[in-house]
Amino acid sequence: MGVRGLMSFVEDHSYELFADLKLRNTKIIIDGYALFHQLCFNSNLELRYGGDYDSFADVVQKFFESLFSCNICPYVVLDGGCDISDKKLTTLKDRAREKIQTAHSLSVGGGGYVCPLLIREVFIQVLIKLQVCFVQCFSEADRDIMTLANHWNCPVLSSDSDFCVFDLKAGFCPLNSFQWRNVNTVKGTRDSYIPAKWFSLDGLCRYFSNMNKALLPLFAVLCGNDHINLPIMETFLSKVRAPPGAASSTGRRCHRVLGLLTWLSRFADPAEALDNVLKHLPKKNRENVKELLCCSMEEYQQSQVKLQHFFQRGTYDCPEALGLGLPEWVLVALAKGQLSPFISDALVLRRTILHTQVENMQQPNAHRIALPIRQVIYGLLLNVSPHLENVSFNALPPRPPAFSEVERIHKNIQTSVVDAVAPPKDHSDLSKLTELSLARRQTLLLETLKVKQSVLDPIPPSLKLPIAVSCYWLQHAEAKAKVHHLQALLLGMLMGPLHAIINNPGIVDPAPRHAQCLTAP
Repeated sequence: MGVRGLMSFVEDHSYELFADLKLRNTKIIIDGYALFHQLCFNSNLELRYGGDYDSFADVVQKFFESLFSCNICPYVVLDGGCDISDKKLTTLKDRAREKIQTAHSLSVGGGGYVCPLLIREVFIQVLIKLQVCFVQCFSEADRDIMTLANHWNCPVLSSDSDFCVFDLKAGFCPLNSFQWRNVNTVKGTRDSYIPAKWFSLDGLCRYFSNMNKALLPLFAVLCGNDHINLPIMETFLSKVRAPPGAASSTGRRCHRVLGLLTWLSRFADPAEALDNVLKHLPKKNRENVKELLCCSMEEYQQSQVKLQHFFQRGTYDCPEALGLGLPEWVLVALAKGQLSPFISDALVLRRTILHTQVENMQQPNAHRIALPIRQVIYGLLLNVSPHLENVSFNALPPRPPAFSEVERIHKNIQTSVVDAVAPPKDHSDLSKLTELSLARRQTLLLETLKVKQSVLDPIPPSLKLPIAVSCYWLQHAEAKAKVHHLQALLLGMLMGPLHAIINNPGIVDPAPRHAQCLTAP
């Protein structure tokens, strides 16, 4: 989510809307999606050649070590799959198109920012290594982050402008001004702190004549966010003007933000303001627009998900997910980040979005080679327990009979229909998949990769999976791989272990410095 133009506006008015903060001795709720993008794009990493993952992992580790040195206990909350209502599909497709254009620019030597495909997985690996508490939500995380931060009365760290709209008890620290690389010491003590900027909703409301903070969700949906974009509202918005004397250098979106907030500050509550908005629309459209605006405003209310239960007891209580009747082991694995949001999208929507990377846009996308693997995954997911098929869930769209994939074709996106491959009979129920013996699961994996066990017998255990995947790649690559390609791949596999041996002689598994999760009240 994100309110168009709002972050630029508050940053342009930072003197009035932000306070300096010396952050230490506190819990903090971190928007994981925002953080790994910020660290990836602002650390001088190489983004053109498939992912500078070791350097990225070092940056992530240094970030959390800065927090630990200031006695800051982080709780990272990651977005999950797409909303089951699929209301953001248009926005997601628009972003996919934009990402393709940026990836193309990077591929021919231009500028831009596109995350390498495995950046999220590397981020999670570092969290696990450092024992940082984290959870992967079932869908979008913003409301869950707000609810947890208010429960623990601690600040949120993000770059999402929606956190300028949420009513956060302990406020919001933007990532752009979070100086984690510049840890300071409190004068006269040994205590360390991170300089940060702090935003509170009360400060924004004071700036606009002490407006009612309950008006902010209406402002967000009128201004436009990821969930709502009503062309019919342009009639009303075109009449909203910034007050006389507003800086002429302010961009069009900032002018809209300033004008809309100034206009809304005249009203006592959202109901009065909404009635005045609807007066500017044709009568035939008013009821539909009102219903849509009211529904969208609900996105800024408290979530029913209690993430504190997950961090305290390991139980993920999400009514939305529980109402779908998914197997318990799937829900737990999703919450722990052991399964990617790709799985929940495929399970619930039977549609996945294959993310673009920097590559030759005239060639098939990098995901094509793994299509047979995904077809097996889809086959396993089709064998969900029968009770899921009978679940009545108002927000759930009709489930199509096949899976669809949104993928890059040249420099555009296309939705392709993919048939699932039926798994063996002993995989007939997804809820019992984890009950299969390890040997049977390994056999299924090798059958999917078309690799015989005898090929892997001489291989050290830590390299069996990389070698099996390499065999699959050699068999399925459209362009024939040459010896130097294989040599480069094998060298890449060995670099990590060799680097560890050289830099840590005699240490088999050096224990990392890690966070000790605080016992939550």
